[in-house]
Formats: sequence, C-alpha cells, structure tokens
Amino acid sequence: MNHFFNGNLHKNKVIFILGATGTGKSRLSIDIATRIPSEIINSDKIQIHKGLDIVANKILESEKQGVRHHLLGTIEPDSDFTASDFCNQAVAAVEEILKLGKVPIIVGGSNSYIESLVEEHFVKFKSIYECCFIWLDVALPVLYSFTSKRVDQMVDAGLVDEVRGMFVHNADYSRGIRRAIGAQELDEYFRDEKEMDETTKKHVLESSIQEIKDNTGKLASRQLEKIKQLRDKLKWKIHHIDATSVFQIRLKEEADDDGCGKEVNDAWMKLVMHPCMDILTDFLKENRKIDESLEALLLLKT
Repeated sequence: MNHFFNGNLHKNKVIFILGATGTGKSRLSIDIATRIPSEIINSDKIQIHKGLDIVANKILESEKQGVRHHLLGTIEPDSDFTASDFCNQAVAAVEEILKLGKVPIIVGGSNSYIESLVEEHFVKFKSIYECCFIWLDVALPVLYSFTSKRVDQMVDAGLVDEVRGMFVHNADYSRGIRRAIGAQELDEYFRDEKEMDETTKKHVLESSIQEIKDNTGKLASRQLEKIKQLRDKLKWKIHHIDATSVFQIRLKEEADDDGCGKEVNDAWMKLVMHPCMDILTDFLKENRKIDESLEALLLLKT
C-alpha cells in the first residue's frame, strides 16, 4: 500500500463530497480534480448502473474535462449492487488511484454507501485513510426550485423516451436501475398510453412529471437529514459549504433568460471554490506528492 507522508499518522488521504441531489457535487469534483492530481469515484447508487443517463443525470463526457471516473455506469441495469459491493469496489478504486500518486475524490448522493464505506468494521477505512468531508449545501426551498426546473430540462432532453426504452410490464422497481426516480413514476403512463385519448395522455404525463419533481424534493430532504446524522450522531467532521446564493443567482439568470453565466461563475468561485481550496490546502499540505498543485491552487485565489 502506497502511504503518503502525513505527520505521525502515515495515512492516505481521501476526499468526500457530500450533498443532496442537484447541489453541484459533480461540478465541484471536476473543479477540484482539474486543480490537483485526482480521480473521481462515483458513490451514487443509480449512476453506478449502465443506462438511463438522462434520468440518473450522469455527468456528460464533455463535462469530465479528461478526469477519470470510477464506478460510473459500470454495473448491469438489473443487477443488485449492495453497500458491501460498493465498499469492496470503492476500496479497490481508492488503492488504484493512490498507486498513481493521485488523491481519490468520492462523490455522490447515496450517503448510505458512504456511511458503510467509512464505518463498516470489515473495511477498516478510518484506520487506513484520513478523510476530508465537504458538504455542498443549498437551502431546500431554493433547491426545490432548481431541481424542478432541472426535471423540465431532463424531459426536454428525452427523459420520457429514455424510460420508455426500458419499460416492461410488471417491472420490479425495488432493484437495479429501476429504483431511479423517473422510472416508476412513468409506469402508469406507459402501461395505458395506447388506450388513452390525447387529452388524458397529456394529463397523465403531466401528473407523472410532477410526481418526479415531488419525489426528487423528498429525496433531497432525506439526503440532507442523513448528512446531518453523519455529522451529529456519528460525529464526522464535515466542512459545510453553503451554495444557496449561487443557485439563487442562477435561477434569476434563467428567469431573465440571461445565458452568460458570469455572475454565477463568479459567485461559485467566491462562495464554493475558494472555501474548498482553503479546506483542501490544509488537508493536503503534508502530501509531498502534490505540493506543486497546491501552490497552483493558492495562486487561483489571488
């Protein structure tokens, strides 16, 4: 095992990015990974599966900026992938990344996977690795507005036809990729669409899309509560980054049909990236393999 120097502990360092759905975790992970030598490990239990790229909101190839991703779209759609499976494959990916002299960044909204990885005794993760937890947070009312608009964008991008492509009667929505929000909500529409007139079809589809929005909001609430439990009950030292203002600016720009995004990007750098730089500079400062990257990271703030 290739241990980095870390004072008296000699532990490898691993970064975790936590947050509810839609809070910008993927963007943050790419922003970090393009500034320090890193690779990303996906911990979203839906995105782990092949297929439903729109529904699962998987990062586009063009958005990866050349950063290698692990456990993203690698598991067959109908396969059960347990928390234990995740732990085993995530640890293997962590070790592979460390052997390259890079820092693993574990990113995703499935906090039960992350809890199992860090806390399960058979993994002994906390004994081997030093963890930095960054919680990217957006106030729920603002996040609800954003995720609602995002569902509309996903529908425009082909969400309905994507789900139709995997629809089967009497499907089991408790396993595999069919657990994704967007699959079960459209089941009634696909079962009955051939028998419905156009008015009914439109009404049922609109109701299904609204249900997707509602269930996305409920998921965000559950994810938020889980992160608070990790912080308050398990006493994880979690660094809180509030991106609410960034999303408020983004929603306003979209409402005003202003597509330039400069104000959003400036706010992102000031309120998200710069605080993360401070956290990671302190966390990684004794990692001699990335000293030069940290110096470059600090220069970005000047």
